Amino acid sequence: MTRSVMVGMSGGVDSAVAALILKECGYDVAGLFMKNWEEDDGTEYCTALADYADAAEVCKTLGIELATANFSAEYWDNVFEAFLADYRSGRTPNPDVLCNREIKFKLFTDYAAELGFDTVATGHYARRSLPGESFRLFKGCDVNKDQTYFLQAVPAAQLDGCLFPVGELTKPAVRDRARDAGFAVHDKKDSTGICFIGERRFADFLGRYVSASSGPIADTEGAVIGEHRGLAFYTLGQRQGIGIGGMRDRDERPWYVAAKDMETNTLIVTQDESDLAASWLNASNLNWISPGPSERASAGEALSCTAKTRYRQPDQPCTVTVDGDRARVVFDQPQRAVTPGQYVAFYDGDECLGGGRIDAAGSGT
Repeated sequence: MTRSVMVGMSGGVDSAVAALILKECGYDVAGLFMKNWEEDDGTEYCTALADYADAAEVCKTLGIELATANFSAEYWDNVFEAFLADYRSGRTPNPDVLCNREIKFKLFTDYAAELGFDTVATGHYARRSLPGESFRLFKGCDVNKDQTYFLQAVPAAQLDGCLFPVGELTKPAVRDRARDAGFAVHDKKDSTGICFIGERRFADFLGRYVSASSGPIADTEGAVIGEHRGLAFYTLGQRQGIGIGGMRDRDERPWYVAAKDMETNTLIVTQDESDLAASWLNASNLNWISPGPSERASAGEALSCTAKTRYRQPDQPCTVTVDGDRARVVFDQPQRAVTPGQYVAFYDGDECLGGGRIDAAGSGT
């Protein structure tokens, strides 16, 4: 019996080749273009119309149907509002992780099931265990494009209903497949940054939703050396755009954001990069994709594994101690600018074990 699959079509080359591979494998394939953001400021920054046209052209070439679904309201409620709340509280959120958990692997999979599809697929660079086996998530074969970091917050039950056809390929191989298939998107530039901001200045966009309250910039000794435009507009480890020029009696080394004091509305900066190092972090909202670590953790056993605190970071050896829905992660070597609001993903070799949301980080014990 031919299985039916709905592919999340973004208008990019990865989802196009995912649909191509599945069709070649004999699946009954259809596409879905998801609209997750209302363009309330025209089309200057939003690429949704162009992306839809690209997705439609790919589906026409493949001879498959393309449906559309508007998840803008759900995206606003479940992703964007959380994004704003984090910035207002001094954190630096990762909306791509939330979008995967709340939209692409929840609403999308539910929508496809309601339409009667057996499974769904995306163009993520990730691999999975065979359907029918206990679900396990593995890194994509292209180490430069692996996207499991963005999937670690999605429950295994939701991921289990999804296929990742390009996970075995490298990006150049994907582009070659697209070129051979006659897809105009074969050389389309990869999307970067946050989808709803586009190419506009981040500070301009955020300023529409988060009130800016200026305050002092102080060094780690407490000396005030400038004024910031609002703590929400800075992130830990940031070097550019702090607004501190040459200063008398200070050397010419660059300044970095070291911390935010929300109580005093003070931005703390440093010229010593060692001030950015964190030997531990605390995480919450844990999600275990692989059952083994959760079973060991519930038994009180510390987990030796590796972790990433940002996309494309090399795996870092660490020890994870779990207490319910929270974890303490201690790194073998200090890590630079571990940022509350971001996510930590845990790995055992190529297997993504799960992850959690970073609440705090620091040095020492």
